[in-house]
Amino acid sequence: MKSLFAINKYLIKYIWYLIGGTIFIALSNLFALYPAQITRKTIDYIAIGLKQKNVVGETVWQNETIKEFTSQFLMLLAMVIGATILKGIFMFFMRQTIIVMSRRIEFEQKNEIYKHYQQLPQSFYKHNSTGDLMSRISEDVGQVRMYTGPAIMYSLNLIILFFVTITAMVRVNSELTLYVLLPLPLLSISIYYVSDIINKKSMKLQTQLSSISTFVQETFSGIRVIKGFNRENVFHTNFSKSTREYYERSIDLVKTEAIFAPTITLLIGLSTLITIYIGGRQAIIGKITIGNIAEFVMYVNMLTWPVTSIGWVTSVIQKAAASQQRINEFLNVKNDIVNVTSKPFELKGNIEFRNVTFTYANTNITAIKNLSFKLDAGKSLGIIGNTGSGKSTIAALITRVYDATEGEVLIDGINIKEINLDDFRKQIGYVPQDVFLFSDTVANNIGFAADEIKMNDIIEVAKLTDVHENITNFSKGYETIVGERGITLSGGQKQRISIARALLKNPKMYIFDDCLSAVDTVTENHILNNLEKQSLGKTSVLISHRASTIKNAEHIIVLESGQLIEQGTHSELMNYKGSYASLFEKQQVVKSN
Repeated sequence: MKSLFAINKYLIKYIWYLIGGTIFIALSNLFALYPAQITRKTIDYIAIGLKQKNVVGETVWQNETIKEFTSQFLMLLAMVIGATILKGIFMFFMRQTIIVMSRRIEFEQKNEIYKHYQQLPQSFYKHNSTGDLMSRISEDVGQVRMYTGPAIMYSLNLIILFFVTITAMVRVNSELTLYVLLPLPLLSISIYYVSDIINKKSMKLQTQLSSISTFVQETFSGIRVIKGFNRENVFHTNFSKSTREYYERSIDLVKTEAIFAPTITLLIGLSTLITIYIGGRQAIIGKITIGNIAEFVMYVNMLTWPVTSIGWVTSVIQKAAASQQRINEFLNVKNDIVNVTSKPFELKGNIEFRNVTFTYANTNITAIKNLSFKLDAGKSLGIIGNTGSGKSTIAALITRVYDATEGEVLIDGINIKEINLDDFRKQIGYVPQDVFLFSDTVANNIGFAADEIKMNDIIEVAKLTDVHENITNFSKGYETIVGERGITLSGGQKQRISIARALLKNPKMYIFDDCLSAVDTVTENHILNNLEKQSLGKTSVLISHRASTIKNAEHIIVLESGQLIEQGTHSELMNYKGSYASLFEKQQVVKSN
């Protein structure tokens, strides 16, 4: 139950819903007592009437007693109907408060989790699968809602009904009440032990469900690869194994609950038998009436569903506790990349690395080693190196996706950790190596970073990135839906749309991380010429494994295993005849062939 303490802040926020619902539950249960009491009066009245028959004679009894009884019976019937209607009305308001409260909590909790997800660092998403993230914000939150709604409602109903019913029973006959309550301690012990078993099995069930969600999400995301390698049957087999395990765990949990519920019903039935047996003996000696026995039986029956629901409520609470524990695991993850100031920041564009070293925490791989360089505002920097040399890591450090393990990253002479991160990122146009497009129209993907989308501006940047002609050939032009992750587009089209998105933002600094790898050299040269014009007077960082992409940069650094081995202009590096010159000449030979 400790994990569910995280929900208390919502319950406090909606305390008046909870108080109102409790009042409606109490009123509903008070009116629920009247039918039992009226039934007792009716039976006792009949018993008295039958005794009078033997005293006054059948003729007088038929003429007077039956007429009076009919009148009394109709009045009692009207009271039962009235009490039942009022009970129903208050039950309606009970659900309109507590169940509505649970839906509001569900809404707020999902928003809290989603907001927290967006604030978590990139490293978090490398450790956790999309399917697991989705499961916790959907399935797990749904389980918690069952706790904040039905579980709380039925628990309050049980407590209040138990109190008012036992009070009414004690007033009639305390000794009989004691006998009726004898099975309850055994019931409590059963709940205590079984609830722990249900909790453990619920946790395993939710974990398996997350695993299935992850598997399905990855299958659909990688469907082209699966079909390309003809692995559909293999994935279907693996999915069947996973769902079979989920099925077996579900059946295991259901079996536990299936034993639990009948046991509780049996204990309630035992209370009814005790009522009839002990009550009958007391009625014979005149301590209570026949009507009292009927009243007690009705009270026991009133307690049957609420007490029986203890098993169901226990199961719901245990499932909710398991789900909330999973939610808390992610909510307790803290982001190390914290915006420490709200002071406005106006970017000029100076970049400096001072003895920067960076090691990835999850792999302990040192991607950057004691790197130092400086780029003045309005200048262009080219970064080149083999795969794994640390090129993309530099882009991640400039945008503060990660913080340097050692050394400093300075923006306009200020440590990047001390500037307003939100303002800084708003002034950057970043095109990552791994292009991501949303399942939306081409126009909306290009205009993603713009507050107001103007079609003329979208078309203009599409022309600059040499993708306009491709788009106009689509069936719906700029209104064409690109599909999940841009699945309907080629790699080159996705890259060019991603560059157009950055250009439309019109930032003060551009960072292009190997974003032209999927286009041919003619298109590349055309785009680079346009980028050079667009970025005139703005700081630009071009990262590539192609020397032809960055040869026009005003300053070039060459990386190898995270270390800077050469730097200078294209001409200087060619004259130096080192790694850069060798790489450039090899690529020129490949291009000519």
